[in-house]
Order: sequence, then structure tokens, then C-alpha cells
Amino acid sequence: MKKSDLRIVFMGTPEFAVETLRALVENGYDVVAVVTQPDKPVGRHGSVLQPSQVKQYALEKGLPVLQPEKMKDPAFVEQLRSYDANLQVVVAFRMLPEVVWAMPAYGTFNVHAALLPQYRGAAPINWAVINGETETGVTTFFLDHDIDTGRIIAKKTFPIPDDADVEYVYEGLMRLGAELCLETLEAIVAADGHPETVAQEDDCGGRTATHSGPDATQLKPAPKIFKETCEIDWTKPAKRVYDFVRGLSPVPGAWTTLVAPDGKETVLKIYKTRKVNGEGLAVNGTGRLTVKDKRLLVACGDACLELVELQLAGKKRMSARDFLNGMKALETYRVK
Repeated sequence: MKKSDLRIVFMGTPEFAVETLRALVENGYDVVAVVTQPDKPVGRHGSVLQPSQVKQYALEKGLPVLQPEKMKDPAFVEQLRSYDANLQVVVAFRMLPEVVWAMPAYGTFNVHAALLPQYRGAAPINWAVINGETETGVTTFFLDHDIDTGRIIAKKTFPIPDDADVEYVYEGLMRLGAELCLETLEAIVAADGHPETVAQEDDCGGRTATHSGPDATQLKPAPKIFKETCEIDWTKPAKRVYDFVRGLSPVPGAWTTLVAPDGKETVLKIYKTRKVNGEGLAVNGTGRLTVKDKRLLVACGDACLELVELQLAGKKRMSARDFLNGMKALETYRVK
């Protein structure tokens, strides 16, 4: 089988997917069509339609673009079939019905931003950082009936420094995912469309991946993140709060409620904190604030953290030092 024998439909929507699509195009793969989300209404009244970043890139390269409202729509399914693709590549897209993922002769593979079977779900990068992982990566796997459970083709690891936020890991995995996609395509070509794969239950440190049991590997999910997910729990240990903040920075951003002495509450986003090695432990009560050497400290469950970058509702993002300059008597405030 030759590289030119592949006819690929690419499916994806955000910036993360563009890097892989670009790699396919620039490396001479035959991308016969691109499937992405419908244009999204933006603006105050939703009167402006914003195309996805994948669509913008595809149009620049003259690639056909399909934007189905429903993936099971018979008209879309027939249109997709008309491109006669023998392989589909999916990056950061919605769940596909079997009529779509089973259509190509060589199947449909996904580039997932985690080391499966860990972190199945919509937000694997965020949850890996939130959970304090020191390593993550990308996985390519063939789609099947359940989300992120198909047979693994290949993996690449990526270290997470202790001070890295989601933006750093996102950018690293975006590039790594494109590299792994190309390697996966090379493996598919070399194996005449049928590369060796490994079942996920056999790819978890030599043990069966389950949700419980003393001899099993505990699976960590990566569910979609909502606003309420991002609220900081200051009763957690300082390290947990530190990881939580960087796992949501810069987007969507961890938040808390700043409570004034008179009881007035304001939403406060926290973008960066710093571990302080036991300083400020005399702060009276979880969520209490103290100012020390022009630094703003907050008490967590077992220690304090220094707040470094934040944003008060209605204001711009700023350093904690600028925040201190604009706020008086902060030690009479608390966060909850």
C-alpha cells in the first residue's frame, strides 16, 4: 500500500485540531473533505456567524467543508459517503454514530490528548493538570461504540512541569498530536491499512483497567468542565488548590468569591498562585487573606498559597501587587 492510496476525511473544530490538519496537508496526504461544527453565532445579538478554526484553515487550502447539524442526518451521511474515503481522522470533535465511524474501509481513528485508558472524556488536558500529573501525552485509537475506549494504535508521552498551566500543556500536546497522527498514518500504510493495535484493558501497566479493587489501576475520567466545576475549594490542601488553578488557567479560569467586611460578594478569578513553603500559617481560618511583604496570601486546608495573578469581576486581569495597590484593608476580606 502507498501513501497516495489513502483518501482521508478529517473531522475537527478548534485550534487544537488545526495543527493536525495542517500536518496532513503539508505532508502530502489526500484530504478529500473536512467535517466541522456549524458556524457559531457570536456578538451581542448572535447576528454574526463565526466559522470554526478548522473551517477557516480548510477553506484557505481549498478543501471541501461539511458542517452537519446532526451526524445521523441521512443527507449528510450520503454526502460523506460520496467522497469515497477509506480512512477518517478525528481530532477534538463530537461523538460519532456508528454509521459514520464504521464507514471507511480502514476505519476511523482519533487523536486523544491523554494516555488512554486514563482521562477518557472531553477535557483530558485540564484534568491531568488539576490532578497534579507529572506526565501526560497523546494516543491514537480506532473508534468503537463507546467514548474513548477503542483499540490503541500508538502513544507519545509529554512531561508536565510543576509550574506548567493548561496553555503550556495544550500547545505541547497540539504539536505532539500532529506528530503522532503522521506516525500513525505511516503505520497504517506500512500494514496495508491494518496496523497492530492493543486493547485498552490490556494497556494499563500490565493490569486490567477498572474503577476499583486493590490490584487494579484506578481510571481517572476527564468530564466536560462547567462554570461550577471551576469554583475553588479552599478547604483542600494547598498543593491541590495550586494544581486546580493551573489546571484551569488561562481558560476557563478558576474562580472564588471575595467577601468584603460588610458581606458584599464579588467573583474573583485566580489565574496563578505560588507555593510559599509554610509561610503565613498563622492566618486565621480557611479562606482568610493576609498581606506579607507586599504579597497576598490565602489560607488553604493545610497551608497558604500566594495569589500571583487574578481578575476581579468587571476589571482586567492583573498582578496581585497591582490588586493590592487598588484595594484597601484586604486582610478584613476573605474568600469562600
